[in-house]
Amino acid sequence: MKASDFDKKFDAGAEDVSDDLDMQSATRPFKEQRRVNVDFPVWMVESLDREARRLGVTRQSIIKVWIAERLDAHDVEAIVDYRDRAPAAARAHAGARTRRGARRRRRGWR
Repeated sequence: MKASDFDKKFDAGAEDVSDDLDMQSATRPFKEQRRVNVDFPVWMVESLDREARRLGVTRQSIIKVWIAERLDAHDVEAIVDYRDRAPAAARAHAGARTRRGARRRRRGWR
């Protein structure tokens, strides 16, 4: 069946189009998953668990939704700009840590 014929059949709404779909080969674009392990402090896990119980969802769901919201809040240009600046920012940060460490050593701090 051509896509235009499928669209017409769907738009007409008279027939169920699910029989015309090959659900065995269906995929969800941009929904592939990769397992990652993240270590959280105990207080953070307890806070996540409290919020998950309050909402009646799993801890994993809370984490996924919150991360997705945070990522959606930033546009792609800002992320690309950050990646371009990251090496210089890392060098500047390392220099600041070095100066701070030197100051502390002069003052007798650890």
